Amino acid sequence: MRYLLALDQGTTSSRAIAFDERGQVAALAQREFAQHFPQPGWVEHDAGEIWATQLAVARECVQKLAIARSGQAQRAIAIEAIGITNQRETTVLWERATGQPVARAIVWQDRRTTARCDRLWRQGKAGLIQRKTGLVLDAYFSATKLEWLLEQVPGARARAEAGELAFGTVDSWLIWQLTQGRVHATDPSNAARTLLMNIHTLDWDDELLALFHIPRAVLPRIVPSSGLLGEAAPEWLGAAVPIAGVAGDQQAATFGQACFAPGMAKNTYGTGCFMLMNTGTQAVASRNRLLTTVGWQGPVEAARQRTAYCLEGSVFMAGATVQWLRDGLQMIRSAPEIEALAASVPDTGDVHLVPAFAGLGAPDWDGRARGTLVGLTRGSTRAHIARAALEAIALQSADLFGAMVRDAGIQLTELRVDGGASRNDLLMQMQADLLGVPVVRPRVTETTALGAAYLAGLATGVWSGADEIAAQWAVDRRFEPQLAEPARRARVARWREAVARARGWAKK
Repeated sequence: MRYLLALDQGTTSSRAIAFDERGQVAALAQREFAQHFPQPGWVEHDAGEIWATQLAVARECVQKLAIARSGQAQRAIAIEAIGITNQRETTVLWERATGQPVARAIVWQDRRTTARCDRLWRQGKAGLIQRKTGLVLDAYFSATKLEWLLEQVPGARARAEAGELAFGTVDSWLIWQLTQGRVHATDPSNAARTLLMNIHTLDWDDELLALFHIPRAVLPRIVPSSGLLGEAAPEWLGAAVPIAGVAGDQQAATFGQACFAPGMAKNTYGTGCFMLMNTGTQAVASRNRLLTTVGWQGPVEAARQRTAYCLEGSVFMAGATVQWLRDGLQMIRSAPEIEALAASVPDTGDVHLVPAFAGLGAPDWDGRARGTLVGLTRGSTRAHIARAALEAIALQSADLFGAMVRDAGIQLTELRVDGGASRNDLLMQMQADLLGVPVVRPRVTETTALGAAYLAGLATGVWSGADEIAAQWAVDRRFEPQLAEPARRARVARWREAVARARGWAKK
């Protein structure tokens, strides 16, 4: 039996999962790390802690695999290759000489550069940016975060121009650390989220670099998502292990869901909520404020096309909304408790929670929206708020689904789902009701990590191609819509009223 090690570096935790050649989970380890909120709207991570936790869970996972296979912890288990998947857009800047960050990483949720984006909008740059990158001009993406670091960290710009500093999204940061500085690279799925790569040429764009004042010397090399790009140093896992797969978390999940044919779509329920639809080899421009992005780049035979493009819609606060109920309001002690609490009432009692804590993503793209709870009466309870929180996740996803259908010009017949919250049966039934199409949950819901493993396995010959991977995908449960169409439309319309009350609240 051959094994692939997926490093799944997320927004709130670092995970490592070993998969066997049947695509089944053989071992798993996970550790949370600190979230830093130095000012309202600012979100930061300690990149050193990201690396430390990721290395720790990788070692723990390999040890668990060894114990499971032999009963003896000291017996080594051969790992065929490493695949990396990561929180996207989060921006790390570090010293090439020491490998030390020059500041905390600025997280994708961070809104500190909203004013900079507003200025670029007023200067008429949004159209240029969207044509080249497929993205909406927003503080969500990496370019303005990197620009901010170069301007605000003393001496950073001069050092970057001199080639002393390196920029990367989290994949690049992990690759650098794993290879001990020998490889500074990213893949097109991550580079496509920076506002700096032209998705049509798959290269850094000089006009965009000039617009954001980014020196080319700071950028990583862009390499295929599936292919050998370097080796992890022997000291990390006991042997030199090839790094052979890299993809941003949502593109990796799309690959792990075997959405290889144009028109296939998935939704991942993690910290945020992200819906992607494969559009094949064509970068389809959105008319409904969705994103056009690179899905993955790999061998032609491995994924039916060398470069696959996707339409994407992003919900910034999904699982993070439940985390807020747990940690911020202390309404629940653990995230799984929310399902029973929400199920204890038949509806929300017309309570609506708009979780715009980090602004609104597609299709609204309002960086100044803020979290809003409306419709409260003396009869409202924490159960109604809990149910409203789950509905908010499903309703935001319904907004994305509607925009995607309009852009694609076809009626999608099902939605494949994954991520931690996809195990919440109540939420999945809500989602089917609010979409009006079946929601399909696979047996293996760790599809983000699985996608990274598949990309690495394709490059190393563990799997022969897309057909072999697609044959491994299997259904766990299918949720059929039970809400009548008039009721569904009324529910969505009421939600849009609540969203209108959340928009434009922040003044800075």
